[in-house]
Amino acid sequence: MSGLDTILSRLDADIRAENDWGDVAAYIPELAGVDPAQFGIAVATANGQCHVAGDWDTGFSVQSITKIFTLAVALGRSGDQLWHRVGREPSGLAFNSIVQLEQEQGRPRNPFINAGAIVTTDEVLGNRPPREALAEIVQFVRHAAGDENIHINERVAASETSFGHRNFALAHFLAAHDNLRNTPENTLGTYFHHCALEMTTRQLAMAGRFLVDAPGLPRLISTGRIRRLNALMMTCGHYDGSGDFAYRVGLPGKSGVGGGILAIVPGIASVAVWSPGLNRYGNSKKGTEALATLARQMNWSVF
Repeated sequence: MSGLDTILSRLDADIRAENDWGDVAAYIPELAGVDPAQFGIAVATANGQCHVAGDWDTGFSVQSITKIFTLAVALGRSGDQLWHRVGREPSGLAFNSIVQLEQEQGRPRNPFINAGAIVTTDEVLGNRPPREALAEIVQFVRHAAGDENIHINERVAASETSFGHRNFALAHFLAAHDNLRNTPENTLGTYFHHCALEMTTRQLAMAGRFLVDAPGLPRLISTGRIRRLNALMMTCGHYDGSGDFAYRVGLPGKSGVGGGILAIVPGIASVAVWSPGLNRYGNSKKGTEALATLARQMNWSVF
């Protein structure tokens, strides 16, 4: 067992010893029934190895973590044209704030809050059927992970569609400001489905390698774009908890309300953690704690 394997095994045991798991995302019915007392971690290193511990092989709904991959696809299709429709600043408010969108006249603050991700999805959608846009996003993720066994959970997608009233409000508000090219129904159908991708922490860590920027790893986007995406993850990847995450962990990261977090150690590794219980910011409670501990023990930080 390598030193990293030992650290992850001990980290898994320590996480399970503390019984405060946080609360699952109850506003999505398909996620409300998930047992919060689960934890998995995977570290995909630049040398091609993947170290795992805990519930690393349990599939979970990655939710907003797919916004990273969708953004990469959108920028690949339109270049920097997307930035005329979406900003690049931290939000400081909840990920689904309607107030902020109204104050800023329909231009979302960044591509990771829900309004910004809806516009990004709209950019990927273009003038084609949703199934074609979804196929491109899913294939990008599979290619990044080197794994074809990654699929959309249709039950989760249907659950989000049935209860996504606030996202429909955001989409209609974007349309009212001429910042949506497709119908709210088509754009949100695509959005809900890519957020319903189901992955294990090992699959997610492997997929995240395209942002590590090290020799021998998947080269799906340019080095300059990798750096800009990591910068956005650092400043905006945890919504109004991004500053706290940067302070505690010191790495670019993107969370999802399914309890997953993807963090990048530039040039070294991609790290995926999952624990369904969330903290007050809507980010994985145990996942954040585990990443803070791992970063400290491995001396990983961008600062």
